[in-house]
Amino acid sequence: MKAALRRGAAVVVIAAVAVYGCSTLPPLGQRSAGVALERTESTPLGQAVAPLAAANPGRSGVHPLVDGRDAFAARVLLAHSAERSLDVQYYIWRDDLTGTLMLDVLRSAAERGVRVRLLLDDNNTGGLDPVLAALDRHPNVEVRLFNPFRMRRWRGLGYLTDFGRLNRRMHNKSFTADNQATIIGGRNIGNEYFDASGDMLFVDLDVLAVGPVVRDVSKDFDNYWNSASAYPVNTLVDAGDAEPAAALAERAAAYRVQDEAQRYLEAIVNSPFVEQLVRQQLPLEWSVTRLVSDPPDKVLGQAEPDERMAVGLRKLLGEPKQSVDLVSPYFVPSKEAAQALEDLARSGVKVRVLTNSLEATDVAAVHAGYAKWRRELIEAGVSLYELRRSWGAALPETGRGRFGSSASSLHAKTFGVDGRTVFIGSFNMDRRSIDLNTEMGFVIDSPAMAAQLSKTLRESMPERAYEVRVDGQGKLYWLERTDGKLLRHDQEPGTTFWQRAGVQVLSILPIDWLL
Repeated sequence: MKAALRRGAAVVVIAAVAVYGCSTLPPLGQRSAGVALERTESTPLGQAVAPLAAANPGRSGVHPLVDGRDAFAARVLLAHSAERSLDVQYYIWRDDLTGTLMLDVLRSAAERGVRVRLLLDDNNTGGLDPVLAALDRHPNVEVRLFNPFRMRRWRGLGYLTDFGRLNRRMHNKSFTADNQATIIGGRNIGNEYFDASGDMLFVDLDVLAVGPVVRDVSKDFDNYWNSASAYPVNTLVDAGDAEPAAALAERAAAYRVQDEAQRYLEAIVNSPFVEQLVRQQLPLEWSVTRLVSDPPDKVLGQAEPDERMAVGLRKLLGEPKQSVDLVSPYFVPSKEAAQALEDLARSGVKVRVLTNSLEATDVAAVHAGYAKWRRELIEAGVSLYELRRSWGAALPETGRGRFGSSASSLHAKTFGVDGRTVFIGSFNMDRRSIDLNTEMGFVIDSPAMAAQLSKTLRESMPERAYEVRVDGQGKLYWLERTDGKLLRHDQEPGTTFWQRAGVQVLSILPIDWLL
């Protein structure tokens, strides 16, 4: 009986793979081209930005969004302020409180006559087809899915027949209103990114920008929107699968009356950041700001090596002379990248790296790819720090999670060079960001922001991260500083034998190019 069931299951899987393999993506011949709207200077956002930009020619005004609630509020307020257009591009969009409310914000803007273009990577849209199809039916909304799965169900089978394509993803994140203001950075759309999750807080970073760099973001969005990998959702999802037009607004309304949502929204309303933004009193750092981005053809394997963001990023950051501060949740350097960091450290450049500890990471395989480089980097003089999952009972309110969470995981991606330049964006220091996924971010010439990054690492890391060192016998150990006390761990702290063993096994496998 069991053998028959196994044979039956195998037949079903083989048949499903055969069906998936025979399916093809729809043609793009009927898709209309789209471009960012120009002449938006007369919009409320344009009028607010114009005098500031005129006083700072050639520079863009930027403001880092460290707090998750502020990051959510900034997007909502930009959407409410938009008069003509919203161009929104993300890798992940959760079907949760913040994801639903943000979709409803886009719907509400469309009801006011704002043109909404929503571009989502298709890797994480499972379960969203009904709402996305319904949104797309609104006359002022168009939804496209990037590098989509051919079949909307049994998606995992796609990797068996089309792995080379589906393994490459659009990791970009941007939210642009009226071609006048934009938000880019590390955050996707979901509770954990906006400090609305009760079990995990992602330590993340975005930047709000106005001025000339916004036009560059809009042009980049157009490149992706009109690329060969962006498919209208109505060519992938049957019209009959769309949910009723009123369903999204009803779900959002149901969320808003829940106690947890009310506390979250009340905290946002009472945020000093929101008051500053509403009163147009938000302090902006006016700096030379340049967009770096991968071409969308990278996911098709057609981008030239010199076109890749990693190359442009290195050119803009220049050759460090004094210091490098690198914050990356997924840190899997290639042999060449590791050698470059080691050479810098040996030459006297102060190199500090902050990534996730094994207890804090959400991808153990990535930690395995990173762990094999630790001893070599430390012996070369690189300072390695690993974020702790919990910072203890004394954790400040800004980091503990507003609704009881004391668990944390690093998700911010930022670099600082020589106290003069910073990068903020979606790019991780790993092989996936370098070779497979598309990424974007800002290189900002700002000594003030670079100094703030250095200060944050200098003052926060001792209490929030383990410092990894190597003893006289070449063995790793971890230093934990809590309440003025120093504790040494000779095993990866906060982990079990089986977790460590699993990482050891994964580190042997030749999978770094996938991480």
